[in-house]
Amino acid sequence: MLSSCARATIRSDTTTRAAECSSCAEWNAPHAAVRLHGNTWYVGTNGLSALLVTSPAGHVLIDGGLPESAPLIMANIRALGFRVEDVKLIVNSHAHFDHAGGLAALQQASGARVISSVPSAAWLRAGAAGRDDPQFGTGLPFPPVGAVSTLADGETVRIGPLALTAHLTAGHTPGGTSWSWRSCDDAGRCEDFVYADSQTPVSADDFLFTRSMTYPAALADFARGQAVLEGLSCDVLVTPHPSASRLWERVASGTLVDRDACRRYAAAARAAVARRVASEQGR
Repeated sequence: MLSSCARATIRSDTTTRAAECSSCAEWNAPHAAVRLHGNTWYVGTNGLSALLVTSPAGHVLIDGGLPESAPLIMANIRALGFRVEDVKLIVNSHAHFDHAGGLAALQQASGARVISSVPSAAWLRAGAAGRDDPQFGTGLPFPPVGAVSTLADGETVRIGPLALTAHLTAGHTPGGTSWSWRSCDDAGRCEDFVYADSQTPVSADDFLFTRSMTYPAALADFARGQAVLEGLSCDVLVTPHPSASRLWERVASGTLVDRDACRRYAAAARAAVARRVASEQGR
């Protein structure tokens, strides 16, 4: 349960974001929880993903949306019959306010350990992106996360029978991380899930991917991350913004499984980066 101080902070931040983030209200529209497959559930908002992977030994939550998304995520978890206090681990895709904003409140309510890549951990603890963020100066701050553990690229985190593997897929941010795991239903049918981090080359107006002094490895990171995503076993693709992987259209049509989705996602991202590089020529 959130403290009265935390609820007041969320209300204040909501007013600020309404003035500074034209998309936030749409992103944060409530969405009923959805069972994607087996023990993997969508518990986020309409425009910001949060996934719950469950087990009798405890649960893993991926991403936390905006600060004001936290109560909606917790309500969805409870609506499914699970306890927020049984979330033992919270992981993150990237440390921007629209995906990490609710982590502090979710950690407070659950007592879970928060874990992220090393670059993201510094931003989570500060409650703001660093100067190496391509979008530095344009993103909003968010409540800092009090305690953040770190993990290495390719490391697997475990809660009871759950095993989720981190894949550094940077470029959008220096610490961007995708996650993969296997989810099985009661009939024993298993699907390989990939929660693929954002791969869009968006930035502040004064940032150039082709000659950045603050994040010179951005283009190399994009290329490496896209190759990683192409190589993963990927039956079900989910992304931090569900629209980026057409999640709701796939749920509605019953075509959630798409074994080429990660490859298409990586190819589209590679083409977007190439267009951005071309646009920077002569600037």
